[in-house]
Amino acid sequence: MPKNSKAVKRELDDDVKESVKDLLSNEDACDDSFKKTSLIIGNHEVEQKESDVEEGGSDIEEEEERPAWNSKLQYILAQVGFSVGLGNVWRFPYLCQKNGGGAYLIPYLILLILIGIPLFFLELAVGQRIRRGSIGVWNYISPRLGGIGFASCVVCFFVALYYNVIISWSFFYFSQSFQQPLPWHECPLIKNKTFTYVVPECEKSSATTYYWYRKTLDISDNINEGGGVNWKMTLSLLASWILVCLAMIKGIKSSGKVMYFSSLFPYLVLICFLVRALLLEGSMVGIRHMFTPKLEIMLEPKVWRDAATQVFFALGLGFGGVIAFSSYNKRDNNCHFDAVLVSLINFFTSVLATLVVFAVLGFKANIMNNKCVSANMERILDLRGTSINESMIPQHMNLTQVTAEEYQQLYEAIEGFHGSGFQELGLESCNIEKELNKVVQGTGLAFIAFTEAMTHFPASPFWSVMFFLMLVNLGLGSMFGTIEGILTPLIDTCKIRKELLTVGVCVLAFCIGIIFVQRSGNYFVTMFDDYSATLPLLIVVILENVAVAWVYGTDKFFEDLKDMLGFTPYRCYYYLWKYITPTLLLILMAASFIQMIMTPTSYNAWIREEGKVQELRYPPWAVVICISLVIVAIMPVPVVFLLRYFNIIKDNSSLSSVSYKKGRIIKESPPPGDDDDTSLIRGKTPSALPLGDIIYSKQGGGGGPDADHVPNGHCAVGYLMVDMQDVPESDL
Repeated sequence: MPKNSKAVKRELDDDVKESVKDLLSNEDACDDSFKKTSLIIGNHEVEQKESDVEEGGSDIEEEEERPAWNSKLQYILAQVGFSVGLGNVWRFPYLCQKNGGGAYLIPYLILLILIGIPLFFLELAVGQRIRRGSIGVWNYISPRLGGIGFASCVVCFFVALYYNVIISWSFFYFSQSFQQPLPWHECPLIKNKTFTYVVPECEKSSATTYYWYRKTLDISDNINEGGGVNWKMTLSLLASWILVCLAMIKGIKSSGKVMYFSSLFPYLVLICFLVRALLLEGSMVGIRHMFTPKLEIMLEPKVWRDAATQVFFALGLGFGGVIAFSSYNKRDNNCHFDAVLVSLINFFTSVLATLVVFAVLGFKANIMNNKCVSANMERILDLRGTSINESMIPQHMNLTQVTAEEYQQLYEAIEGFHGSGFQELGLESCNIEKELNKVVQGTGLAFIAFTEAMTHFPASPFWSVMFFLMLVNLGLGSMFGTIEGILTPLIDTCKIRKELLTVGVCVLAFCIGIIFVQRSGNYFVTMFDDYSATLPLLIVVILENVAVAWVYGTDKFFEDLKDMLGFTPYRCYYYLWKYITPTLLLILMAASFIQMIMTPTSYNAWIREEGKVQELRYPPWAVVICISLVIVAIMPVPVVFLLRYFNIIKDNSSLSSVSYKKGRIIKESPPPGDDDDTSLIRGKTPSALPLGDIIYSKQGGGGGPDADHVPNGHCAVGYLMVDMQDVPESDL
């Protein structure tokens, strides 16, 4: 990248405009074909389409044809919408609960600084500088590592397949929330001629669990039982893909406007939920449970691995969506500020969502604890006078209105009196902390635990509508970035119309997605979530880091950033990109690989007869699919490398398009031996100028002696591309 100051660049761009005016002044004396120019690259002449310079010149400069964000706010909302997704609502709170409460925030913040922000900044910078999708970016930086872009597209497609299924589940619950009482409020009854009884499957589990597994998914007992298509979920999935297609069909011009709602609405809902939950009994117990740190757990390696994985996925690294969104920015946009801002917003969103989740879970735990106390007090009253005598009961205690603390005292007194025979009484210890320690994650948190808590809310349908509308918006924000990570690289590479490609991708994804809306579809969602993203994305991000820091060169990348941003980034990024971040990523990949080998390939199946979840092993054919997902996702990397290495595909073929934004217009190079006094960039021959700054030669004036020798254009007006080596800009 040239090291000129921005002022020099502006002067050069002004020269370009003046030269265009000179050309326009000759238009009347020239043939209409003046408007057609040609580029000569090597021995190949490429005709450009007709362009009307006077109407803005948008067709002269290829980069001006590239869409751009309407405002910086729209761009930030798009990046926030992509990075802030369903994982912030149901995975982060689960990891926080599982890994020591507030203590988990410490390793998460450390790894966010060491891994998250540097890699996020790196992806923003390369996308903004090269102004291409992931395929074009990595082809440009290192053609032999061009498979990185294709691999990220494959991973994006895999993720989009099942991620939209989760959005369709939220759509279904949203559509069912306009009822009072909510349909999952209580177990359904079966009536016959003699008596009425509760559905056994529901009685063995709970109303919300039954509604999720039986009414929503109508799930089969194992992955071998396909069970046919669930038409309710199929229609919901179709609605989800239609919505995604309509939002993406015009590119960022349409999706950017949708972002205003899809990115901001979840924050409104989270704040409303937090205020409402704090007014509920037991909510502060849940929040206190969250912020009570278990510091000893921080010493376990698993906590740090979970934190690193969450940082990695929370920011959407490796998907290509970050690169795609940033490629529509202006070159001088401060992407370092964007990286820090979006990363911090993502972190505080996770904390906000965790506060809401723990407040609601505290309320739910309080209700469950009160139910436990009531049920056990009925048992104590039945045993009073037989197994339990009056001496065991404190004199001040009113057995008809016992608090949770009083019940715990009574429980301990009875246990101390009976000793080993206490178990025969059938009493349970009702402890709210015990309820809070029940780990719930993923869909179980959103569609079982949260829905159960909302049945106890005043005006529960309103809160249910708001909650699932929030989930739909969170999912769509991430979905837009995922689809953009597929569309932008393919459009940049293949020059396909965006409308046709968008419709084609959505139709194909919906057709393949039918496997996720079978009765066994939930098991395939789990399979794709576990195997199609984790390891392949880690490999993609490691290769991205290596490509920039070691293949392209950290020093050259710093010069590029200085030229683009107008200032040199903090030196700490040099050591992070070159040493610290790749080392931590390699450790994380090794840990993930070891865990994948050591952990049996299993899934949680719902057993109808028992009304509970049971862990089952994948059958051999499913194991083959799991392995195939990993292999297919990373296969483009070695394939492209070998094709480049053996020159089956030439390295210079990576230049799929020409950038005109920073073109300089200079006079024709003089014959050998003459001085090039007309060069606008002194001290450099045309062949030494950067590739990104396309150099043109302007032929002599019309009617002059050299007019007959002009190889292109008419009336002696035309452009010639100077013959140059195909090298990255920053090498020069």
